[in-house]
Amino acid sequence: MEVWIAIGAVVLLALYAITTYNGLVGRRNGVRNAFAQISVQLKRRHDLVPNLVAAVRDAMAFERETLEAVVAARGRAISANERATTGGAAERSAALAAERELGAGLGRLLAVVEAYPEIRSGAHVSELTEELRSTENRIAFARQHYNDSIQSYNDRVQMFPSNVIAGMFGFRTEAFFQVDEAETAVPAVSLR
Repeated sequence: MEVWIAIGAVVLLALYAITTYNGLVGRRNGVRNAFAQISVQLKRRHDLVPNLVAAVRDAMAFERETLEAVVAARGRAISANERATTGGAAERSAALAAERELGAGLGRLLAVVEAYPEIRSGAHVSELTEELRSTENRIAFARQHYNDSIQSYNDRVQMFPSNVIAGMFGFRTEAFFQVDEAETAVPAVSLR
């Protein structure tokens, strides 16, 4: 009888370990999927940036630094995002940092556009800025989903007893996407 109890305990323990491991894998894949959803929206933003820059370039020759900074930030963001799709948590974190930089640059560019009615009144510029704002809203929603996925995953990695299985198989916590102070600050507009 004791042998059957021991066998039953081992079977239950093995089933728990398998279920926990599979749950951790599922949540980790959920985090990766959530980042992929952010990437889709970021690609949309990346595609809008050259059109917006081209539309305002002539009217904003005096704001060349702003335009060049946005174009350079876009290039860094695309490169970081490409590395993040095949990489791990560090690459995703670097991609999100590059996207924060691009977002801050776009914020400054939009603030400059808003400061000049002759630029803002152009139909093409107006359409592009509205499309960009819509895309930014989609990105914000995707970021929220990403953070929710990370919280669910991190909870499983850190809570007992699943943390034992997580530690045995090398599951590590993921970093949340956080908005830095530069992105939330109101951009300064130069009226030269």
